[in-house]
Amino acid sequence: MSSRTERVFLSLGGNLGDPAEAMATALAMLVSDPKVRVVAVSSLYRTPPWGKIDQPDFLNATAELATEHAPRALLERCLRAERRLKRVRAERWGPRLIDMDILVYGDRTLHEDGLEIPHPRMLDRAFVMVPLAEIAPDFELSGKSIRAHVAGLDVSGIDRLPDPDWWRR
Repeated sequence: MSSRTERVFLSLGGNLGDPAEAMATALAMLVSDPKVRVVAVSSLYRTPPWGKIDQPDFLNATAELATEHAPRALLERCLRAERRLKRVRAERWGPRLIDMDILVYGDRTLHEDGLEIPHPRMLDRAFVMVPLAEIAPDFELSGKSIRAHVAGLDVSGIDRLPDPDWWRR
């Protein structure tokens, strides 16, 4: 990796099929690119659905990456992995095998069509913030650490699963 690498946080989730396998495969697809490296991956968390609640629980995780790709190019790689895994976008917040979102990309702020960084709703979503707090508790967003943001969220129903190396399948 060159000196132009950026620190990036991704969220991963799913609730259809084997979402842990899908997330592990998606990460493997991303790091098959020499311009992307995994720095840290959280445990898996079983979380209640958000937005549309009449569906199965989700598995969620976060990953810290180092990348030389620009934000849009990294997003395209995430979307390509979702397509290769046969992600179907049937309804907003509906069931899915895999979902990947760029949460933070270095210190950049972007408001482009289909790409907002930092992710505009991440601070309100315990299913994102709890796994992120595991791998980056002192990282600051909006003047507060991730740990401090989590302290203000309802984390009931979120359960950490015991296999920290789930993604190394």
